[in-house]
Amino acid sequence: MRNRITIQSLLELFFITLGAVIAAFAIEEFLVGCTILDGGVVGISIMLNSLFRIPLGLLTVLLNIPFLIVGSRKMGKMFIAKSAYAMLIFSVFLEVFEPLRNITEDYLLAVCFGGVILGLGVGLVIRFGGCLDGTETVAILLNKKFKFPVGQTVLVFNIGIFTMAGFFFGFDRAMYSLLTYFITSKVLDIVENGTQQTKAAMIITDDAKEITDRIYRQLGRTVTIMEGEGLVSGKKAILYCVLTRLEVRELRDIINTVDSSAFIAISDVSEIIGSHIKKTDLLRETVRGDKKDKTETKTEKGDTADEKTENE
Repeated sequence: MRNRITIQSLLELFFITLGAVIAAFAIEEFLVGCTILDGGVVGISIMLNSLFRIPLGLLTVLLNIPFLIVGSRKMGKMFIAKSAYAMLIFSVFLEVFEPLRNITEDYLLAVCFGGVILGLGVGLVIRFGGCLDGTETVAILLNKKFKFPVGQTVLVFNIGIFTMAGFFFGFDRAMYSLLTYFITSKVLDIVENGTQQTKAAMIITDDAKEITDRIYRQLGRTVTIMEGEGLVSGKKAILYCVLTRLEVRELRDIINTVDSSAFIAISDVSEIIGSHIKKTDLLRETVRGDKKDKTETKTEKGDTADEKTENE
């Protein structure tokens, strides 16, 4: 069992490394030479690199540190560790590829091939539990606290970056950058095996309590519990949970740790209608319930005292 976990961890590390290297190659050999921006922290870094000639690798590390610090308080430790590693490898290889000659100076080729290769690299990193851009971490935190959609939050942030790029480098570069972003996003979704930010997980297990507790503690997600019966396996607990794309990997780790024999089905969610209770909502309702109970208790005590006075 321990050897299996070690091999799995090494494979994850290998693919995160490969994804970070591929993404760095796409940035340096296709986008930077044509002053085409990626989104998020990398896009800001490319702008600062073009304006002030500060090393791109150094900028990506420095600008991502605050996002990692913020994320470390709410996200899982493994996710933050993998993300920090991916960002470090990405920054190092940005400097490795920087002296090489750009593959093409044609803007359309740079947008198409750069977007596809970048999406492949970022998709590998996300699929195996990491993240290359701190803005997605913040988007997930905002989603957990305020229910802002992760994809839309990142898109709004990136549109702001591309608008700034239009003022500094010309609006043709901003439009090329926006087109690159959409190509990257589509390829990333294909690599990561999903076309939507929101996923639904159905888990069939014998250890419902432990799994639901871990999901609640680590992901801040509540779970719907149903009873089921397998044709061969007998009575089982069926768990249903809605989560974000980047949380799927951590959910798998939780299931493998608690019940490696559990059956998991993960599907896309195109739309959520109605209330979707999260940890923050549940805490809020609990506090309200406690206050209500206390108020009712006080009222009952008051009524009892009034009755006592009348009887006397």
